[in-house]
Amino acid sequence: MAPKTKYDIIAEIAKRRGFFWPSFEIYGGMSGFTTYGDLGTKLKRNIEALWKEYFVRKQGFLELEAPVINPERVFEASGHLENFKEYSAECSQCGNSFRADHLIEDKTGLENVEAMGGDAIKSMMVELKIKCPRCGGALKEPTLILTMFKTEIGATGGEVGYLRPETAQAMFLNYKRGIIHAREKLPFALVQSSKVARNEISPRRGMLRLREFTIMELELFFDPESPDCPWFGDVKDAVIRLYNEDMVENSVEEPLVLSVEEAVEKKLIITEWQAYFMGLSQRFIETLGVPAENQRFRAHLPDERAHYSAQPYDHEVKLETWGWTEISGCAYRTNFDLSNHMEASGQNMEVRREDGTRFVPHVVEPSYGLDRLMYIVMENSYERRGKRNIMHIPKELSPYQVAVFPIVKKDGIAEKAVEIRNLLLSKGLWVSYDAGGSIGRRYARVDEIGTPLAVAIDYDTMESDTLTIRDRDSWEQVKLSIDKLPDALAAYFRGENPFLELGEKVVRE
Repeated sequence: MAPKTKYDIIAEIAKRRGFFWPSFEIYGGMSGFTTYGDLGTKLKRNIEALWKEYFVRKQGFLELEAPVINPERVFEASGHLENFKEYSAECSQCGNSFRADHLIEDKTGLENVEAMGGDAIKSMMVELKIKCPRCGGALKEPTLILTMFKTEIGATGGEVGYLRPETAQAMFLNYKRGIIHAREKLPFALVQSSKVARNEISPRRGMLRLREFTIMELELFFDPESPDCPWFGDVKDAVIRLYNEDMVENSVEEPLVLSVEEAVEKKLIITEWQAYFMGLSQRFIETLGVPAENQRFRAHLPDERAHYSAQPYDHEVKLETWGWTEISGCAYRTNFDLSNHMEASGQNMEVRREDGTRFVPHVVEPSYGLDRLMYIVMENSYERRGKRNIMHIPKELSPYQVAVFPIVKKDGIAEKAVEIRNLLLSKGLWVSYDAGGSIGRRYARVDEIGTPLAVAIDYDTMESDTLTIRDRDSWEQVKLSIDKLPDALAAYFRGENPFLELGEKVVRE
């Protein structure tokens, strides 16, 4: 039996504790679909809220929510019907299909085989003598397959529609509304965090490649003659690790290590806006628990680029199981989308400058897969300490902030613990309550789900109104009085006080 990978460990904890598990379990499951439990739903929501804190609230950008199903003419205009395709290799014996580039990567250990193009993929399949991974049968020559879910709009067979594979088109379709709400001023952005669907040929790598998932996407509209970003100074000194197109093409191993400002000055990044979002992205991912040295930005080669993009960079993080993995893309889309929709719809998307000239705005797009980010938080926070699993989930993201434990259920202690729980709930904290099993087992349970603090109510609480708080990460404990508890916890979760300043340290004998 193969040894467990880090992903295997995380997936086992996730299923047992209620973060996520395969969908449709009672019917045998179906690859590419995941269901979130209570903990996963809360963690996912908290990551989304933190993303909006970084990318939406402070900048005053505008949010949007639009339909998941779009009519066919939308994707004709956007270029998706022609370009949103992957090479599929079908088994001549069992009939299963597989993404050809993934089969090559699994056989060779190469990365980004997709960027090599169709001819290279076809020839490598033959040269490497790749067989069906299910039954060992011969595979047919790879063909391009549209990876969008097709449906019909109308119960009696009306217009053809597709489930959107990204949220971006909604921002372009609603651009005219958006610029009105932005008081006709550029730059402005439309933002959407919502479900999308891609009919993946052969989903793999668990949470990293799903058929239905959540994208957090932002479309920043700006005048190409006035490309300055007002917040560029906030990130210009951030040091990033970058591979430009030449380095990717020549398989250069060591990245360029330079500031965001230097990358713009050397024209490695075309626009300040794209550089701003890349610098901001690195800080955001650091907040999720991934250190800067485990992050990099990799340019797409021309054959790998999305059809709409002039310059895309993937933001990648290093995972223990799968190595460098894309978690975000930042693309300079020029005016491709708005121009196409203007032509197809007949609606004018132009903006008038003060000098009377007219133009179609250009777009920079940072895009994130929220499901991937959730897994990355879990992998980067996991520790095995002795016989215990600990999730060091950043306290801003933890599904529950505080656990409340009565040390025993008798002598009024359980009732007092319920009072403490209700007090903390009234202060807006997310609180769990556990009175089952030994105190050690209860601490182990909340460590495994990432709860930062646990409050124990014991006989001292009944006698002197003092209780004990335990820290998930250090296992240190402090004592303080009940009346000081709400303010102490509020200061801790605001990041104002470290744990040991919350009360009197408990000295272990």
